[in-house]
Amino acid sequence: MPIGLNESVCVRSLKYLKPYLGIAVLIVVLLGVQAACDLAIPNFTSLIVDVGIQQSGIEASSPQEAAELLAEYQAQGVDTLAMQQGYIIRIGLQMLGVTLLGIAAAVGISFLAGRASASVGRDLRERLFAKVVGFSNAEVQSFSVASLITRATNDIQRIQMVSYMLLRVVIYAPILAVGGIVMVLQTNASMTWIIGLGVLVVVVVIGVLMVATMPRFRRMQKLIDKVNLISREMLTGIPVIRAFNRQGREEERFSQASGDLRDTQLFVNRAMSFMRPGMMLVMNAMAVLIVWVGAGAIDVGNMQTGDVMAFVTYSMAIVSSFMMLSMLAILLPRAEVSAKRIDEVLEADIAISDPGRPRDDERSLQPGAEIEFRDVTFAYDGSDEPVLSHVSFKVPASGYVALVGPTGSGKSTVFKLLMRDCDPQSGSILVDGVEAQSLSLAALRGTFGYVPQTSFLFSGSIASNISYGLDDVDEAANRWAASIAQADSFVQSLPEGYDSDVSQGGTNLSGGQRQRLAIARALAVKPRCFLFDDSMSALDYATELELRRALQREMGLATRIVVSSRVATVSDADCIVVFDEGKVVGLGTHDELLASCATYADIARSQLAPQDEEATVPASSSLEGGE
Repeated sequence: MPIGLNESVCVRSLKYLKPYLGIAVLIVVLLGVQAACDLAIPNFTSLIVDVGIQQSGIEASSPQEAAELLAEYQAQGVDTLAMQQGYIIRIGLQMLGVTLLGIAAAVGISFLAGRASASVGRDLRERLFAKVVGFSNAEVQSFSVASLITRATNDIQRIQMVSYMLLRVVIYAPILAVGGIVMVLQTNASMTWIIGLGVLVVVVVIGVLMVATMPRFRRMQKLIDKVNLISREMLTGIPVIRAFNRQGREEERFSQASGDLRDTQLFVNRAMSFMRPGMMLVMNAMAVLIVWVGAGAIDVGNMQTGDVMAFVTYSMAIVSSFMMLSMLAILLPRAEVSAKRIDEVLEADIAISDPGRPRDDERSLQPGAEIEFRDVTFAYDGSDEPVLSHVSFKVPASGYVALVGPTGSGKSTVFKLLMRDCDPQSGSILVDGVEAQSLSLAALRGTFGYVPQTSFLFSGSIASNISYGLDDVDEAANRWAASIAQADSFVQSLPEGYDSDVSQGGTNLSGGQRQRLAIARALAVKPRCFLFDDSMSALDYATELELRRALQREMGLATRIVVSSRVATVSDADCIVVFDEGKVVGLGTHDELLASCATYADIARSQLAPQDEEATVPASSSLEGGE
């Protein structure tokens, strides 16, 4: 459903609260009880003043009749003081009981409303997270990471607050207002024009403030996104900022964004600061006007003092209900923006998804996966030039194929297409004889053990990172994978071994340690095809050599695809695919390409010593990628 102004944040909140309809109904019942108790208190006050004090506890239709009855009781020797005290105590006890009932209802409402609104926040976070996890890189970039974080935290927090206010205030205020009007009409209808005037002023004040602040609230959310984006860039890029001595420039950039946010917040806060004083001024003016008009009615005998007191209280209750709504009006503009921002994510179309009828069972499964690219062309969104153009090659089951070429030639994009991080504009990609787009994402991605260019680790322990692709932490599998990846020795040297903590991104480990753990993570799942992309760039030559030998020995019949810019590491591949400007310009073994492919020969001459060009790299598998 398109996002538009026609659906208010209250309507959206009601939709979010739909799973908690039972709790909402119970809250409405308790709100009715609380409102009835609140509206009964002024009536008790009126009875104490008019009957208990002025009429000495004698219930009569008029003060004159009460005075006559009082004279008769005194003539008969009745203790009228005890009768008066007894009446006041009885009404006071009833008043206390109603107050305690109202307090109990209010406590129950707060508990239930808090529980329901917290559940709404939890549900929205889960839905948002599940949606974002399914996003491709293009969809993530269309929102930006900083904006997605803000939507998942600040925006959902506002929706949660509005859901609470909706249950606690929006329903209660109309009940209180309607009940107050009914009680006012029963007390004295001649002064209702005062209430109407006060309500009109309140509505005008709220309307003016809403019109003035709504555009600024929309701008505020965008400015918060910008501040988060700059903060994230600065914290992530601190080494680069220091290396180029650009701290001053980044401080100015952050100060500009923070200053814009400050100015917008100041305008909104200054505008909203008039709301509460304005409401209090209206309420006090109404009270003075009611007392002034009521005094004249008492003077001519049309009203009693208790009735005026009750009228003032009921009038305040009616206006207070509008004040409650005005408090919500402070939250609504920002919540309206937040609701739309959340819906933008929840309703975004996902480009990469499971097919309607997956063909997982049609694959010809072998120990190693078979991969084939057929005339594949791909360009990133917003780019006129294709990254890959009419690319075709085949990786046989249990084969070892290397992809080489200059930086930016499209080698790593092959892996993105293979894992369906994005789909080609034309051509087809086959995995085990079936088009990749016809396989479920779980089956497709479960075929591969992927070691990306950037060895990202998750916060937790070393064991949990190695077993990330498994359902449970397997100590034996961890040790086996780590030993092949040449990580077991450094892990064992740590005080807590495999239980040692890993910070977010693995920043407490060196680059080489992160790469070895990333390789161990891919090995632990024992995939049918390994994808290595710049997997050993941070390792010293001795460690790299041992790692390649262990991989050759332990990988069995699994297929291997290696992306690299370096000839020395892939010269023993069964087949080398040479890329240049997104096209396949060479296909064959190392020796064949030296003789037939100028691009490959140029790369080889630039990287190998003259004697190395004529020699073969040792027969151990070289599994390093570049780009």
